[in-house]
Amino acid sequence: MNVHSIRRNGGFTLVEIAIVLVIIGLLLGGILKGQELLTNAKIKRTVNDFNGITAAIYSYMDRYAKMPGDDNNASTRWSGVCGGDGNGNGYLEGSWTSTNDSDEARKMWAHLRAAGLINGAMNNCTQPTHAFGGRIGVQRTAYRMTGTVICLEGIEGKIAEILDRQLDDGSRDSGNLRGADPGRGSTWNLATTYNICKKL
Repeated sequence: MNVHSIRRNGGFTLVEIAIVLVIIGLLLGGILKGQELLTNAKIKRTVNDFNGITAAIYSYMDRYAKMPGDDNNASTRWSGVCGGDGNGNGYLEGSWTSTNDSDEARKMWAHLRAAGLINGAMNNCTQPTHAFGGRIGVQRTAYRMTGTVICLEGIEGKIAEILDRQLDDGSRDSGNLRGADPGRGSTWNLATTYNICKKL
């Protein structure tokens, strides 16, 4: 029997295992860094949503001297606008989560679309969605804030805290950006999903 023909079955060497572990570490690091970059991009888009909707509402009010959704002359300006006119009382009525096209909080989106201030068709009252997938809505007062507020649905606590630090005071129950109140306290629970609202 030839001694050179016998094959060793000794397994992997320590160097081979170390190389595999380094490669796995690099791959995991790249994936995690990529996820972090994606999350940061979504946070920036969400901040832009708050700012863009605020600008659109104020632009509408500048042009037509009416709050979008509450505008009682919208159907005169645009035939076929979803939901028709508001009642013109100066307040946006209805819940930001409404699915009823006759609510002013929902008509608002059609009025902004008809004016060309946001994308979409004027016969569409549907609320837009934010970068994390939930609905965006507007209503009068929320979470002990008076006046018009812009609300986002389904924001993770860790994202809500980042948004609050960037746009406000970092406290969940004070300032101009607040979260739904599953429990009292000023800190964001990072494991909780919130609906958050920001004052216009």
